[in-house]
Amino acid sequence: MNYDEKQLGKKRNYKPFIIVTTILLNSVIFILAGIPGVENFTAFDPTILPLLNAIFNSFTFLFLVGALIAILKKNVQVHRRFIYAAFTTTALFLLTYTTYHYIAESTPFGGTGLIAFIYYFILITHILLAAIIVPLALTSVARAWNMENERHKKIARWTMPLWLYVSLTGVLIYVMISPYY
Repeated sequence: MNYDEKQLGKKRNYKPFIIVTTILLNSVIFILAGIPGVENFTAFDPTILPLLNAIFNSFTFLFLVGALIAILKKNVQVHRRFIYAAFTTTALFLLTYTTYHYIAESTPFGGTGLIAFIYYFILITHILLAAIIVPLALTSVARAWNMENERHKKIARWTMPLWLYVSLTGVLIYVMISPYY
C-alpha cells in the first residue's frame, strides 16, 4: 500500500475545530448582545449593516435551496458548490452582524400586540436554532469531507431545514424591525 492509498482511507478529526468554533462564535454573539455599543461612532451609518445581514441571509437561503435541488437531482458537485457559497455568505453575515453589534446598541422592537408576539416567537426560535446550526453545519460538511456519506446524509436531513429556517427568519426579523432603526 503506497502513501496515497493510506491517505484515502484516513479520516480527519474535525471535532475539536467544530467544538472550539461553536463555543467561540456563540460566546462572541452572546457577549455582543449585552454590550452598549461604541459611543460617538461616526465612521459610517451602522444601520446599513442590518440590511447587509438580510442580504447575506437571503443569499444563504437561495444557495441552500440550490444545494437541496442539486442533491435531489444527485448532482454532488453543484450541491457542494452551493454549500460552499452558503458558508461564504453565512461568514459574511457573521462579519457584518458582529460588527454591527459591536458598534451599535441593539434596536428594540416597537410593535405591540399580535405582531410583537409573532416577532418575538420568530426572534427566539431564530436565535436558538442559529446557535444549534453552527455545530450541525460544521459537522455535516466535515462528514462530507471525510466521505462518510451515510453519516453526512443523516445529519444533513436535520441541518438543511434548520439552516433554511435560520436564514429565512433572519430576513423576516430584519423586515419586521427595520422601521425602528
